[in-house]
Amino acid sequence: MEGKIIGARYYHIGGSIPLGEFESARDAQGHGTHTASTATGGVVDDASLFGIASGTARGGVPSARIAVYKICWADNGCKSADILAAFDDAIVDGVDIISLSLGASLFTDYFEDPIAIGAFHSMKNGILTSNSAGNFGPDPASVTNFSPWALSVAASTIDRNFLTKLVLGDNHVYQDSISLNTFEMKDMLPLINAADVPNKAGGFTGTESRFCFADSLDVSLIRGKILYCEGFSHGWTPLAAGAAGLVIVDEGSSGCAFPFPLPTSCLDASNITKVLQYMNSTRKATAKIEGTIAVEEESAPIVASFSARGPNPITSDILSPDITAPGVEILAAWTEAKTLTDVPGNKRVAKYKIISGTSMSCPHASGAAAYVKSFHPTWSPAAIKSALMTTTIPMNVKTNTDLEFAYGAGHLNPVKAANPGLVYDAGAADYIKFLCGQGYSTENLRLITGENTTCTTNETVWDLNIPSFTLSMTASPGLTVKVEPSVLTFKSVGQKLTFTVTATAAGNERILSGSLVWDDGGFQVRSPIVAYASKP
Repeated sequence: MEGKIIGARYYHIGGSIPLGEFESARDAQGHGTHTASTATGGVVDDASLFGIASGTARGGVPSARIAVYKICWADNGCKSADILAAFDDAIVDGVDIISLSLGASLFTDYFEDPIAIGAFHSMKNGILTSNSAGNFGPDPASVTNFSPWALSVAASTIDRNFLTKLVLGDNHVYQDSISLNTFEMKDMLPLINAADVPNKAGGFTGTESRFCFADSLDVSLIRGKILYCEGFSHGWTPLAAGAAGLVIVDEGSSGCAFPFPLPTSCLDASNITKVLQYMNSTRKATAKIEGTIAVEEESAPIVASFSARGPNPITSDILSPDITAPGVEILAAWTEAKTLTDVPGNKRVAKYKIISGTSMSCPHASGAAAYVKSFHPTWSPAAIKSALMTTTIPMNVKTNTDLEFAYGAGHLNPVKAANPGLVYDAGAADYIKFLCGQGYSTENLRLITGENTTCTTNETVWDLNIPSFTLSMTASPGLTVKVEPSVLTFKSVGQKLTFTVTATAAGNERILSGSLVWDDGGFQVRSPIVAYASKP
């Protein structure tokens, strides 16, 4: 599509441009290319990562256009001043949706968070900001983007998984779902233990070489062989030593596949034990690492382990994250200005790459938000957010044990969101009342609003018109919900009606959840209601 990118700016406060970066809006790291193509990329046939996951790729709204605001750099991350400057320019430029796959490692209060502040300003100007929830799950309250005026997106699996098989000389086969092996190994090759090939001339013993430390391996004994390294390795030293392949143990990969610079099998500890038993049973162990294949994953969607969890660490009575979307092993466009693995000696580049994170789920939701806005161009950010949340697909509670604190209202359902039937609307004045009710000082309030705002009316969080409800509980069983009136009668499109929800909860369970559903026989407008155990 000609004219896909209609604007591009870059921001770098202070210092020189780091080595390997471009002093322009051009992407040198790949992250921005991947997220942009996920949200709005055009239709591309035969897209793949060296043949893996081959098919037709397209973004959420291929007809949409992109304005790029580059704020992150390889040397110093993403500066608050750059983030806020980009928000200001995007607002002035008149964008429709802001997609921000970015977040801090630790949460901060609304008035200290440049993303929350920028999103508030975009909301005042009719622009919804879609945020990644964060990648520091599954700890409770690990979500870092959670302001009620933006959309916080968790990451979940898709119905595709990747498998890489290790075939041993005794015909046993072990497979993993961590290594994306983009190489073809046709023949069985010798399989050796790194502990047996130390660089003695360099003063190393098997104690060091077994971990494949830099310079610890005897290159003359390794070239053309598959090497077993104890512990995890990104493949730097084995590649430099001339190894033809690598066998390692999976140590905390969160179940997400990624490419290595040489054929690699990344097995769990139990299978590694069996591989070592085979190696110790023969003097001529052999193996072959087959290319990665894609298989169907029937259990999806499941919220990823890395995806940040609620409850909201600042306002516990607001459910966070808001929704979940595909964010695990997503194939999307990549920059050829960066090598595939960042490993020295591996110079391969790719037009597409498979990566995981809430950075990948965020643009799925951003694309869906743009899709909804294309049908309802006058809708407020809150209305679009409401449409996305109340039309989600319910998640399996048996495979998502953190329940709504993992997936929010549920899994993104863009087609249904375009016609939700009813929306919960809110504007700047509502959020200001909410902040006043939270007890923010005038000084801190103005840091968020950017105006000479004062608190005249204080409202509790329960008065904020958002499509979810959260409360803490103490003891004894049950979640009881009462809605008055129980029937809403609308006489015209756009009419606003009010109702009251009274929820009481007590029990020994960690989380109790239910939902409020407005159902007219054609539309089902569902809002989660969550009660969780408060700290004693």
